[in-house]
Amino acid sequence: MFTSTSSRKLGQHATGIMSFVMHEIIYFGRALPFIIMDKIPYFRKYKIQAHKMPTLAEQWQCAKLVLLSHFTVELPQIWLFHPTAQYFGMSTSVPFPSWQTMAFQIAVFFVLEDAWHYWLHRALHTPMLYKKIHKLHHQYSAPFGLAAEYASPIETMILAFGSVGVPIIWGAVTQNLHILTMYIWIILRLFQAIDAHSGYEFPWSLHHVLPFWAGADHHDVHHEKFLGNYSSSFRWWDYVLGTEVGSASDKQAKQKKAASVKTQ
Repeated sequence: MFTSTSSRKLGQHATGIMSFVMHEIIYFGRALPFIIMDKIPYFRKYKIQAHKMPTLAEQWQCAKLVLLSHFTVELPQIWLFHPTAQYFGMSTSVPFPSWQTMAFQIAVFFVLEDAWHYWLHRALHTPMLYKKIHKLHHQYSAPFGLAAEYASPIETMILAFGSVGVPIIWGAVTQNLHILTMYIWIILRLFQAIDAHSGYEFPWSLHHVLPFWAGADHHDVHHEKFLGNYSSSFRWWDYVLGTEVGSASDKQAKQKKAASVKTQ
């Protein structure tokens, strides 16, 4: 017979496997539309650095390193998350939290993760840390969706704390965190990271609705210039601390203005 301890461990193992599979499906599933768009000429007008289109060989090389990182670095973290978070008070039972509670907590996670990302990402751009850790992530000066998690193992662990460690601390302090909230948060965070690295600026991009949202409009310039625009989700840290280096939409507006002046 299974003891309660054995049942709990089986549940944790099952959740670990499910969490990792979900991560892989969301990550590569979200990147796939951008890979397809790269091959369709119609979408070229939305590509921020259209003169630097990634080749299939580059995307495959990127995917191989990302997969290696997922299985060797992220899998252990994902596997250990459930028992760690549960130890600090995360709930896995019914009833599920209300959508208002989940929306509030996820909004808090976005704000706190963004703060963590800004300061640690900025630190990774100091000469010594950039050369030893962060340089790999900047291999592609024109990023694409698959490259969101193209990074050294040390960087992956450092920056992932904002996404995983922050909710654990929240649960430990408030004793109010549900695994469903965590799953939705991770899915949204993956969407945000991949969209920010997609290299595409659309008329329907979120920053047109939320001016403080970063997205590819903000992050693509960081990869192009190798500095500034250190935030992940929002623009306020860069704006307040003077590390903002422009946006793709600003650059495109200037180019259109210059082109119109030439034709006059």
